[in-house]
Amino acid sequence: DEMSVKELLNNGFINLDKPSGPTSHQVDSWVKEILEIDKGGHGGTLDPRVTGVLPIALGDATRALQVLLLAGKEYVGIMKLHKGVEKNKITSVCDSFVGEIYQTPPLRSAVKRVRRKRQIYYFEIIQIKANDVFFRVGCEAGTYIRTLCVDIGKKLGCRAHLAQLRRTRVGNITEEDSVTLQDVNDAYIFWKEEKDETEILSKILPMKK
Repeated sequence: DEMSVKELLNNGFINLDKPSGPTSHQVDSWVKEILEIDKGGHGGTLDPRVTGVLPIALGDATRALQVLLLAGKEYVGIMKLHKGVEKNKITSVCDSFVGEIYQTPPLRSAVKRVRRKRQIYYFEIIQIKANDVFFRVGCEAGTYIRTLCVDIGKKLGCRAHLAQLRRTRVGNITEEDSVTLQDVNDAYIFWKEEKDETEILSKILPMKK
């Protein structure tokens, strides 16, 4: 059965397209302010400069966030090499990181800096232009893409860093269905002032049991 707007505000989630700049916590706070609710949470922290899929759970739906936190992730990004490397070597080295890898979280991480295992499901090179490598990566939750790029650079012998990053998927939640903060704000105002549920019902999804 379809849920009412009030029910969704207490047991729904938003597939939000996070903009570059604010922290995930700030975005979560803005959503709560826009929707005039007290309880909400996000499913998987993104660095301030990283954009893309940031699921926001509303009300009682926050109890299901652990599932999203543990779900696999997909990103697209640009890795900048510090000097030129042959394309065949870049491809070969990137392929060698598919499977089980070991990482040490970066200095500015929120977790203890201990070496740990993570799974890289795939690492696809979309394009190489000069020293910029445009890639798509699927990985286990808790994988640091910035650290992955640094480690690839070390193996290439040229050093590298992550220049840009966008999250395109969390579990089965994809960027194709994501909405912006402005979309959410406009839909809520339309519902409050015009009593039209059409837009807001398309922005807030039920957290299926």
